[in-house]
Amino acid sequence: MADPSPNGPSATRHDPSATRHGPGRILILVYGIFALSATARAGVQIATQFSEAPIAYLLSALAAVIYCAATFALARATWFSRRVATVAILIELVGVVGIGAFSYAVPDDFPQATVWSHFGQGYGFVPLVLPILGLLWLRRTS
Repeated sequence: MADPSPNGPSATRHDPSATRHGPGRILILVYGIFALSATARAGVQIATQFSEAPIAYLLSALAAVIYCAATFALARATWFSRRVATVAILIELVGVVGIGAFSYAVPDDFPQATVWSHFGQGYGFVPLVLPILGLLWLRRTS
C-alpha cells in the first residue's frame, strides 16, 4: 500500500508545488536568467534600434514575456500556475521551432537575431532545449 502522507513517496506525483523542488529549482533559475536577459535585450533594442529590425525585436520581446510567465508560473507552483507554465512553455517550443526554421528559410526577414533565431544558436541552443526540459519536468511532477 502506498504511503499517502505528504512526505511519502507519492508526494511528488500529486503535489503541484513539486515544480519548485529538486531539479525544478535549476529550471526556474535558468528560466529566470532568460527572462531577465531577454527582457533587457528586447528593451534596449526596441528603445534604440527598433527601425533596424522591428520584427526581430518584437519577437525578442514576446520571448521575454513568455520566459517571465514560465518563470513565475513554475515558481508559484499552484494548480493554476502549472497550467499557465504548460501553455507558456508550449508557446515557447512552437516559437523557437517556428522562428528557428523561418530564420533559416527567410534570413532577410531577420537582419538582427532574436533569442529564438536559428533555434537559439546564439544562446548555445538553450532556447531549444529549455522548453523540452520544462515540459518533461511538468509531466514528471504532475
